[in-house]
Amino acid sequence: MDLPRIHYRLQHAKLHIDADLGKYDIQQPRPTFEMKRIDPKLDIQQPRGDLQIDSSKARDALGQGGNLEMMHRIYSSARNVAMDGIARIVENGNRLAAIHLGGNPIADNAQANLTGFPEMDYAGPTSFDNVDITYTARKAQIEVTPGRIEFNTKVNNPIVEYRRGKMEIYMKQYPNVEMIPPQIDMKV
Repeated sequence: MDLPRIHYRLQHAKLHIDADLGKYDIQQPRPTFEMKRIDPKLDIQQPRGDLQIDSSKARDALGQGGNLEMMHRIYSSARNVAMDGIARIVENGNRLAAIHLGGNPIADNAQANLTGFPEMDYAGPTSFDNVDITYTARKAQIEVTPGRIEFNTKVNNPIVEYRRGKMEIYMKQYPNVEMIPPQIDMKV
């Protein structure tokens, strides 16, 4: 016995895909670079030196020294001056006593007495080194601030652009199922 069969015809679906690749556009900008120079600084200060001039010995040699030193010299030399004065008086007396030898001893004695007291020297000793000069130099103050270079670097991010490609999807063939029934003989 022959059983009736159902036939079918199957048509598969067909998809059509048309795709183009996308495009990338990548740019890398250079980094931003800034350089700043800070100059070195030099600060020099020179304090004035100390100059001391002591001219007291020179004033003393000119007879303009202090009263205490002058009086001390007069006091120290008074004994010698007195002894020299006595010797001069004795010498003048001997000259006057020798009047018989001739000359003019009275006029000579009068001339010697007009000059004053040259033996009373109250001035200090004279010397080429009577002025003392002392100079104290001050050390220079030097302050150095070193210079430097400052860098400021900034990395710029890349610029990325993407352009999409074409993408088409469509049905090229639709699916189909066709069922073919068997022929049934109804005469039987």
